[in-house]
Amino acid sequence: MTRRQVRGRLPLVLVLPAVLGLAFLLVPLAGLLVRTPWTSLPTLLSAEVGEALRLSLVCASLATICCLALGIPLAWLLARSGLPGRGFWRALVTVPLVLPPVVGGVALLLVLGRKGLVGQYLDAWFGISLPFTTAGVVVAEAFVAMPFLVISVEGALRAADPRYEEAAATLGASRWLTFRRVTLPSVLPGVVAGAVLCWARALGEFGATITFAGNFPGETTTMPLAVYLALESDPDAAIVLSVVLLLVSVGVLAGLRDRWISGPS
Repeated sequence: MTRRQVRGRLPLVLVLPAVLGLAFLLVPLAGLLVRTPWTSLPTLLSAEVGEALRLSLVCASLATICCLALGIPLAWLLARSGLPGRGFWRALVTVPLVLPPVVGGVALLLVLGRKGLVGQYLDAWFGISLPFTTAGVVVAEAFVAMPFLVISVEGALRAADPRYEEAAATLGASRWLTFRRVTLPSVLPGVVAGAVLCWARALGEFGATITFAGNFPGETTTMPLAVYLALESDPDAAIVLSVVLLLVSVGVLAGLRDRWISGPS
């Protein structure tokens, strides 16, 4: 009874800005749906749109896999190791969150371009050139999306009870076995939530992609790039592309919400 009474107290000073914040987030999306030319939708969904959507889904998924392979160990290093200056390294890891994506694309070009610090050796020794390729799209998306995964997994690791790991170590389990069989399962919801956020960020990446990978239909033209190009010549097509991206993103988040990323009701 007391809990219901506490929940029922809604001060107007908090409700009003909360409603305004909700409207600020939802009204633009509603406006997008209202302005969608539903009657001409089949004609606007051309083969190029399907190719751009396929490329976006594939690249975002590959970028998420790369982020999982690199981001989970990085999150463990920041959360559990005795690394000196962890606060400093944690700040550097989160830089892509606030860095303009175009700047990230320029930085990738300077490092991984054919004449970059690392790219020149990749090109000379292995014949690998990442800029303006599909692989470049994956690299650009992984660069901007990985901090979302690292932050989520690190938070889950910090909140996990270390006593289970200590018990496993007492029973003779190695650190790697403890990580695989105890630590990772205990933080799995955080890993999945971080992966979902990472995938959604990669799916919507534009600035770093167009700077580092360019815009080549069928190879580097993802959905955000297709929306940008269509907006200049065919606004209706740009709206349709935006709605497709919106529906895909909402569908993924809604499908995983109840099991992995929902809060208490």
